[in-house]
Amino acid sequence: MSHEGIRFVDKDRAARETEENRPLPRIAVTPEKVRVLLSEGKGLEIDWQDGHKSAWGFAWLREACPCATCNDERGKEGRKPGQPKPKPTAVLPMYTPPPKPASAHAVGRYALQFNWQDGHTAGIYSWEYLRRVCQCPECTFASEEATGAPN
Repeated sequence: MSHEGIRFVDKDRAARETEENRPLPRIAVTPEKVRVLLSEGKGLEIDWQDGHKSAWGFAWLREACPCATCNDERGKEGRKPGQPKPKPTAVLPMYTPPPKPASAHAVGRYALQFNWQDGHTAGIYSWEYLRRVCQCPECTFASEEATGAPN
C-alpha cells in the first residue's frame, strides 16, 4: 500500500503559527516611553501605550538580533531569539565582555537599531518584534502556556 499523497497535519502547530502571526493591536505596539540604558549597561525598557511594561538585557537583545544572518544562524542551531550560543568547551575559558551597544538610534517611527561593540549593526528591532519577544513574567508565562514548553 502506497502512502503517497497522505499528509499529516499538526493542528496545534498550525494554531501556534497563526497566533504568532496575528497582528497585534496598534496600542500594544506603540511605545509611550523608551529607555536605552547605555551608560548603565543594563538594557532596554519600554512602556507601551496599552500600559504594559517590557525590559530586556543587552545580552538577550544581542542574541535575539532580528537580522537575516542572525535568524538563519539561530534556525540552523535550533535556538530561540535571546537564547545564547553554546559555549565551546575549553581547558581555560576565555573572558568575553558582555554584549553592549556602542550606540542606539531610532529607525523612523517603527524600530530601534543598535550598533553593537562587536561591530554588528544589521538588526532592526521593530516595536512589534520587541512586543512579541517581551520577557516579562506575564508574557513568558503566556508563551509557555501556548507552547507547553518553557521559553
